[in-house]
Amino acid sequence: MAHVTLKQLKYFDALAREQHFGRAADACAVTQPALSMQIQELEASLGIALVERTRSGIKLTPKGAEIAVRAQRLLNDARDLIDFAQHSTGVLSGSLRFGVIPSVAPYLLPPLLPMLRATYPDLVLHLRETQTQHLTDELVEGKLDVLLLALPVKHPDIETRPILEDRFLLAMPQSKNLSGRVRATKELIESDRLLLLEEGHCLRDQALTFCSLQQVDTVNTFGATSLSTIVEMVSAGLGITLLPEICVGVESRSRDLKVIPFAEPQPSRTLGLAWRKSSPRQADFNALAALVAEAGKITLKRAEDATPA
Repeated sequence: MAHVTLKQLKYFDALAREQHFGRAADACAVTQPALSMQIQELEASLGIALVERTRSGIKLTPKGAEIAVRAQRLLNDARDLIDFAQHSTGVLSGSLRFGVIPSVAPYLLPPLLPMLRATYPDLVLHLRETQTQHLTDELVEGKLDVLLLALPVKHPDIETRPILEDRFLLAMPQSKNLSGRVRATKELIESDRLLLLEEGHCLRDQALTFCSLQQVDTVNTFGATSLSTIVEMVSAGLGITLLPEICVGVESRSRDLKVIPFAEPQPSRTLGLAWRKSSPRQADFNALAALVAEAGKITLKRAEDATPA
């Protein structure tokens, strides 16, 4: 009977992701010979070749690719087993690795974090802010426990829960004359220079989809990675942009900015939580969702003052 250890699966999982022995060894904090030996023992135990050595690194064999998928699931099951044991005594206690996208973190976290600390003082929170693709990859790999991001998330191993509907508003320089217009339209966007976040941000893709822009000749990103940078550019008269409503209370402060809603049907995005289907921490995620909803109400209330009815 083949004998396979979690250590071997962990090392092989890292090798499958990195496609390089040196980088995989660094990721596992071991020497390259130690990792290579564990991979060889795993291949011997299974009786199959998992990798092909190439000049540039390694390539998974067809069976190796299948084993990599199964190894990741087994490792996640092992992590979830530990989670169940560590967090079965109380809701939102112990460690929680929480990922948030950049177009949400600066606006929902300020009201959310104090509520988490006050309501669940035993929680040890580890935050990670980055783009959606990185977050979902790390969630599936078991590096994160739960995400707060824009839905939908399409992955067979991920479960989601919608929490908040976040409208898109049109932001332009205060000096721009709208000739009495009280609602924005797609045509208004087409007549101006649209400023958006750089590629990789889901907010950029959502804005382009709403605007039906197949070509992005009129779109300028300038490598902007934050909404604050985009808003400064709009305020300076360099163009217009679509802003999520949750950010208006913060980003319109002390800036020469005019923010107006769109005509019906108004564009929006759905914000919610995402976690691995195998996770045993459903009670934790339900409790977190309730606080996120409360934080959302606070941010949307702040946006009302900066937005026409």
